[in-house]
Amino acid sequence: MNVSAATARAYTTAPVARVEPDVPWGFPELFVISQTALPALLYLPGTQAVRLPIRISAFAISLAAFAWWHVESTVRPPAPRVYSWLIAVLSLLGVMIIHPTTSSLYGGVAHLVLYFSVIAPLFWAPVFVKTPEHLARLLAIVLVCCGINSLVGVLQVYDPGRWMPAEFSRMLTESTLGLGPVSYEGPTGDIIVRPPGLFDTPGAVAGPAMFAALLGVVFGLSGIAWWKRIGALFLSGAGIAAIYLSQVRVSLAVLILMFGTYCGVLVLQRRVARSTAFATAAAVMVLASLVVAFALGGSSVLERVMTLLVEDPLTVYYHARGNQLDYTLRELVYEFPLGAGLGRWGMVGGYFGNPLLPELWAEIQITGWVVDGGIVLAVLYCGALIVTALSELRLARLTQYPRLATCAGVVFAANAGIAVMIVSFTPFVTQIGIQYWFLAGALNGVAWRSGVRDV
Repeated sequence: MNVSAATARAYTTAPVARVEPDVPWGFPELFVISQTALPALLYLPGTQAVRLPIRISAFAISLAAFAWWHVESTVRPPAPRVYSWLIAVLSLLGVMIIHPTTSSLYGGVAHLVLYFSVIAPLFWAPVFVKTPEHLARLLAIVLVCCGINSLVGVLQVYDPGRWMPAEFSRMLTESTLGLGPVSYEGPTGDIIVRPPGLFDTPGAVAGPAMFAALLGVVFGLSGIAWWKRIGALFLSGAGIAAIYLSQVRVSLAVLILMFGTYCGVLVLQRRVARSTAFATAAAVMVLASLVVAFALGGSSVLERVMTLLVEDPLTVYYHARGNQLDYTLRELVYEFPLGAGLGRWGMVGGYFGNPLLPELWAEIQITGWVVDGGIVLAVLYCGALIVTALSELRLARLTQYPRLATCAGVVFAANAGIAVMIVSFTPFVTQIGIQYWFLAGALNGVAWRSGVRDV
């Protein structure tokens, strides 16, 4: 869909930067791979003793890249609109370190650093990602990494003795509930643990599986070599099957949203035939993968999926995560309107929390924001996500830049799935949040070098 002449001029006032047509492999590729490879170290036996350093390493790379950009790089792309929102978020969190009920100085600083490490790629990614083709390559690497992760998850149900990790997270195994809540009965009466993929937490494969599923169909319908298209569709099927087998219903719902969002973007781009083909391929993959998952996981898989269809969606959500959202809006915002301090929940609370203060529980991101910074933090971060989504959508509609618009449509659909998870998960204190801001920053860099401003 073409924009008006005035809007087009606003986006094209900057001179087009000269870039090489074939960008060599470098840090962005290694960064994307590291986000799968480093957590995968926990798949190896004997790594639970060094779990904290391994978990921190994936975030530390983001911080190291920011430090390099800030100190060494001479490239300074124009600041996108979302910068001011995120600076406000980080400033508020900095003030919250001195909140009377922050767990400790170490806990407060650690929580601020966690937030910043997730956001940091937005600042440095534009320097590294230079062309639409470069961004497409990075998306392909995301597909391969997430697809391998998903395939391992499927194999963990097919042959758990060989593929299941030798050790699970001690935070799970040392709990009073053990593996009971994260397992179900298989087709032969055996107990199936929800597959972790290349991680040590049951069900963790569902996150990367969503992106394998989406990107697999996108690349499966693209103009690449036929064998690459088949491989992409295979990885997409593995991703969907892994979601079924992990029984994380929210991931399935988010995936359907991502599929629908991408179809909608294609319609806005007046690529109706491609939108129809994508919707058809996605539907076939969803149904075919269900057959595979049913064969491996039995009726428990089908029953879990059917709860999304036979029950009222709001009721399903309320019993899953909606009760915490209800608690947050009805009680928590009144109890802690200005926040309860940092280091009170999550991984930071577990490692750096003050035993004299009650640890708070946050299973969804909105709850975490209210605990960390009250209503103001929740509004600021939601504002940042809205501004980012609108920017990505505007770029996706700039069809006078077809390659940029194509990449923007994929990023918009993928990031929309992450953004909506704030009511079901805590994505913006995890590696999924790092991926969100990396893709947003990479897209900004490509837009800038394409001559597009006002993002």
